[in-house]
Amino acid sequence: MIADVLADAGARMDRAVEAAKEDFATVRTGRANPQMFQKILVDYYGSPTPLAQLASLNNPEARTLVVNPYDKSALKAIEQAIRDMPNLGVNPTNDGNIVRVTMPELTEDRRKEYVKLVRAKGEDAKVQVRNLRRKAKDDLDALKSEVGEDELVRAEKELDSVTRAHVDAIDEALKRKEAELLEV
Repeated sequence: MIADVLADAGARMDRAVEAAKEDFATVRTGRANPQMFQKILVDYYGSPTPLAQLASLNNPEARTLVVNPYDKSALKAIEQAIRDMPNLGVNPTNDGNIVRVTMPELTEDRRKEYVKLVRAKGEDAKVQVRNLRRKAKDDLDALKSEVGEDELVRAEKELDSVTRAHVDAIDEALKRKEAELLEV
């Protein structure tokens, strides 16, 4: 039972770390990256649809991204969704077949602003991991009558080490993203 609680907590924490890394990837750096466009929802025939389901994304150059829609009638909607995306700061161009997105150079102030945004996302992810730890601790405390005190203490120490490892993984991903953002 204790192993089940710890395994479940570990799996949930793994998912929280992966979600944080995906969230970090959506923050713009100096280079064009198709992952930045993963969270863009396009109003396609009245329903919000992820951009990746409507078009292929290619990176022909370091700061250029080409969006090639499968359905050419969605071109205007894709262009508008990219333009309206917050924290992206790009102006896409539409030539009738594709949407070309050129990333402008980031100013130092904008880089610092993005670092603050990434740090906030990192802190949110750490809070999520700590909440998962608290829930797992409550689940362990509920098993108090069924297992011995020593096993419970051992399980809590293991839970703490798992939590620490996941928080460290978030910190490491955060550090890499900050270095990427501040790189000129």
